[in-house]
Amino acid sequence: MAFSDTVKEQALQRSGGRCECTRLHLSHLGGRCNVVLWLSTVQFHHKTAQAVGGHDGLSNCEALCIRCHQQTESYGRHA
Repeated sequence: MAFSDTVKEQALQRSGGRCECTRLHLSHLGGRCNVVLWLSTVQFHHKTAQAVGGHDGLSNCEALCIRCHQQTESYGRHA
């Protein structure tokens, strides 16, 4: 499954239009990423991967910029 449009809209609203990434191990971050998200560049990430039981609800959804999403451990893995 994937996030519904409603969940995506809620995550984007919660984020204030900025990347929600707080992964301090990412080289380009020193706290929250805070990159401005555009509808054409925002990506929605499962905090807990679906492969290990993550759900498609808002509490498991992060609005991320492309760069942060690509650096998550589960990026591109669907199984």
